[in-house]
Amino acid sequence: MDLSSISYQKFVQFALEQTKLRTTLTPLPSQEKFKAIKANDNKSVLNAVSFCAPKIRLLRSLTIEDSQSMLVLDFAAFSKPEYDAPIFCANAFTTPTRSIVVLDLNPLYDVIIHPDYKEKYYKKLMPLSEKYSELLPWGGKLTSESLKFFSPIVIWTTVASSQLVHDVLFSAFVDYFKAWLELIDEASYEKDESLILLNCEAQHRYLTWRAEKDPGYSILKKLFGETLAKDLVRQFLFDGVDSLGSKTFLDYFPEYRSENGTVNKKRSMVGKSYETRPWNSAGEFIAD
Repeated sequence: MDLSSISYQKFVQFALEQTKLRTTLTPLPSQEKFKAIKANDNKSVLNAVSFCAPKIRLLRSLTIEDSQSMLVLDFAAFSKPEYDAPIFCANAFTTPTRSIVVLDLNPLYDVIIHPDYKEKYYKKLMPLSEKYSELLPWGGKLTSESLKFFSPIVIWTTVASSQLVHDVLFSAFVDYFKAWLELIDEASYEKDESLILLNCEAQHRYLTWRAEKDPGYSILKKLFGETLAKDLVRQFLFDGVDSLGSKTFLDYFPEYRSENGTVNKKRSMVGKSYETRPWNSAGEFIAD
């Protein structure tokens, strides 16, 4: 596929325009810091934007575009801890031959052990996963560790790149982001400090996992060098990992502690892998 014919900027612009129709977006300092950085290969073009809003702690997007070899979209949006809502997550890595995609409203709390949370946020959204399950089929093995951070409506796929796939992915992005905006609109201010702290820790746990396990880190390191890549991960992509809490990755995930006390860098440590979608059309977990 000729990558020069497609772009993920269309996705970002749609999300920003839709959000601005509902609330006021304020640029964050991280946008200014990272928007002008240049890739070492002098080919890849990076675009970084980050905002906050009255109910949104962080809405940020990173795109990397090299029309010869790859297109990358890393888009996420987090509510403020005072507003209980899932995390919008859209990750896509496209080469001329393959597209790898994760699109979800990531749950703050594991939906397998918190059925009330699943019922509250995902029951009415299940038709979304059904709508796209044929054109964007399940992408194969997904570990039970990763599954904790996904919802029953997750789109996880790896398919041959094509204009059709790009168009379908945009349609899915539109539907999922609109659904997230609706949840943000409906979210009410939480006054219970204990619940706010739980939401804050849940976001921090998620950020800590993502910052440690980010599959795109190797690309960032190659393009921008180790120091800048680490800054991008911790200060931009997963901003909050150093401010929302003080727990470390090993505090949350002690099973990754190696004999010398450092983090074992293996991608997965425990649990089974799921070759097929582990939820049915009603959102019930069926893969035990």
